[in-house]
Amino acid sequence: MPDMSASANLAMTHVATLAKELDENKVTPGVLGFLVFAALAVGVWALMKSMNRHMGRVNFEEEPEAPEGTSRKQAPGSA
Repeated sequence: MPDMSASANLAMTHVATLAKELDENKVTPGVLGFLVFAALAVGVWALMKSMNRHMGRVNFEEEPEAPEGTSRKQAPGSA
């Protein structure tokens, strides 16, 4: 590695020794995995809160059923 600076070489040496100390049979998500999971959880919570707010604003009233003897109006263009 002739193009690496001394500080980069030193950093790679420390990273390599830290990697050797880790158990090679154990894989953990670490801090980054926790932060990604927490961000997803906060996002889902915000979406659910927004959805509940929007669903509360919906004013849905069902049309009363027409008597059996009368025919319903058809929308233009429907057969």
